[in-house]
Amino acid sequence: MKFISALFLSISLAAAVSAGNPTLDIQLKDIDGKKTSLKAHKGKVMLVVNVASKCGLTPQYKQLQAVHDKFAKKGFTVLGFPCNQFGKQEPGTALEIKKFCTDNYSVTFPLHAKIEVNGDGAHPLYKKLKKESGGSDKIRWNFEKFLLDGNGKVIKRFSPRVKPDAPEVIAAIESALKK
Repeated sequence: MKFISALFLSISLAAAVSAGNPTLDIQLKDIDGKKTSLKAHKGKVMLVVNVASKCGLTPQYKQLQAVHDKFAKKGFTVLGFPCNQFGKQEPGTALEIKKFCTDNYSVTFPLHAKIEVNGDGAHPLYKKLKKESGGSDKIRWNFEKFLLDGNGKVIKRFSPRVKPDAPEVIAAIESALKK
C-alpha cells in the first residue's frame, strides 16, 4: 500500500510540474518529515542547495549559515536539501543529518528530507529548477546552488565550487532583495 501511495504521489507531482504548476506549490517534507512547500517562504529570496555531511565541500555549511544570518531579516533564506547521490556522502538518517548540521555548523536555516536530484528518482523540485535554470539537466555535485525570487522563479544557478559567500553570490542575493 505504501508503494502504491508513493507511486501515486510521484506521478501526481510529476504531472503538476510538467503542467507548469508554480514552483512554490511543489510538495516537500522538512527534515522532521512534516509536509511543506516553498510557499512557506513566499516573498523571500531563496538559495536552494543540495547538501551532504561527508563531502569535501561540507564546510560550505558555515558560509551558508553566515549568508542566511546576514540577509534573513531582509527577506532571504537558505534551504538545504540533503542528497546521497554523489559518492554516498549523505548516508545518515534525517535525525543524524539534523544533529550533524546543528552540532558542527549551528545550522538554523530550514533543512528538508533527503531527496534525489538527478535521474528517474529526481525530486520534482529539482526537475523544475534544472529546467528553469537553462543550464545542465544534471546537478554536478553536492552544494550546487539555485537562487530563487520570492515567487520561486530561478534567478541564477551556481556551481558547487562557488562558495555561498563568493562575491557573485552575494551580489545576486543583494540584487534580488532590491526587487
